[in-house]
Amino acid sequence: MAATLQGKRIAFLAADGVEEVEYVQPREAVEQAGATVELVSLKPGAIRSFNHLDQSETYDVDVAAADADAGRYDGLVLPGGVANPDFLRADPEAVGFVKAFFDAGKPVGVICHGPWTLVEADVVRGRRLTSWPSLRTDLVNAGADWVDEEVVTDNGLVSSRRPDDLPAFCAKIVEEFAEGRH
Repeated sequence: MAATLQGKRIAFLAADGVEEVEYVQPREAVEQAGATVELVSLKPGAIRSFNHLDQSETYDVDVAAADADAGRYDGLVLPGGVANPDFLRADPEAVGFVKAFFDAGKPVGVICHGPWTLVEADVVRGRRLTSWPSLRTDLVNAGADWVDEEVVTDNGLVSSRRPDDLPAFCAKIVEEFAEGRH
């Protein structure tokens, strides 16, 4: 039987420069499993996604990070893209929003360059995770056990390396969000 996310609310935290496929496919997966999804970003309005380095679609923001309450959500997804997590990690409200999920033991999914924001939130120490290969040094220096695997789960934290890993990543975040707090 497939995991169901009926009654669950999942936040996606993203900014301009988010890798489109890493936002769209996980969002579709959790919505198809029954969750309500909200896009949280740095400011109201819309964000611009990218397909690698080419501009792509825009997506309407539901709530600004400064106004977002992690207590309203059952899980969090941090898509990648090179610029997106760099903007997020420089914003204290976004970093605090991310840290609140870890403090509450709520499941978090992160892919590609997304772990940069986790480093800034100081939540990777002692955790096993993966990412885009160029983040390895940053994650190891922040105390993480970095591995090169398709999908890694560590006490509610789900991580993957790249868009090719999306099928495994999407299945695992749905499973972890269905399990709830860790």
